[in-house]
Amino acid sequence: MNAFDLTGRLAVVTGARRGIGRAMARALAEAGADIIGVSANLEPSGSAVEKEVTAAGRSFEAIRTDFADPQVVRALGADLAGRKRAVDILVNNAGTIRRAPAAQHTDTDWDLVLQVNLSAQFTLARALGASMVARGQGKIIFTASLLSFQGGITVPGYTAAKHGIAGLTKALANEWAPHGVNVNALAPGYIATDNTQALQDDPARSKAILDRIPAARWGNADDLAGATVFLASDAANYIHGTTLPVDGGWLGR
Repeated sequence: MNAFDLTGRLAVVTGARRGIGRAMARALAEAGADIIGVSANLEPSGSAVEKEVTAAGRSFEAIRTDFADPQVVRALGADLAGRKRAVDILVNNAGTIRRAPAAQHTDTDWDLVLQVNLSAQFTLARALGASMVARGQGKIIFTASLLSFQGGITVPGYTAAKHGIAGLTKALANEWAPHGVNVNALAPGYIATDNTQALQDDPARSKAILDRIPAARWGNADDLAGATVFLASDAANYIHGTTLPVDGGWLGR
């Protein structure tokens, strides 16, 4: 039997419209999972991620959700947890970033980043995790960051949220592992996405980043594909509470 086979399973992927989330959704579909894609601006039909999922022979449902609105996120959690077909895999990937020196980092930006990157993640994990615990099985994967381990520069809200994700991963694993639910996180390194465009466009910062990465390149979204399928699969059944870096060797430098 193939321990990485996800045939027949249903995965919810947040932030699925582009970047890392889109690559995660595609990888899970190629491994056999049907996909519910959730994003703030996801097209109701005909999106790029939908085309990729259906090309892999799997079903796709699009849900548009504003993760900055706590009430909307709670409603999403209740909807997904109450459906007849249970969610087997939750990929909590949606996120946002605001860059400003700490002394100029506004309350508005802080509150937005913490809500989207941490509070919304807990809300969905709580709703679907309760259902998974009741069934005795399930996989939850958070998207953490290198800034779950480091402080970063000019992103205090993002760093605080991503440190929170690393801690939340451990806290939920401690409670839910005995009930057959795996909670883990992936920590992408410097991946060439919209969130890192400002760094890519800064010649000095980009060079400094590349000089430290042993792999000697920026990552791409597809570099997260294999690790996502692994943590979503039976091959990871004895892995709980870990944050797995996918960083080209950055943290080992």
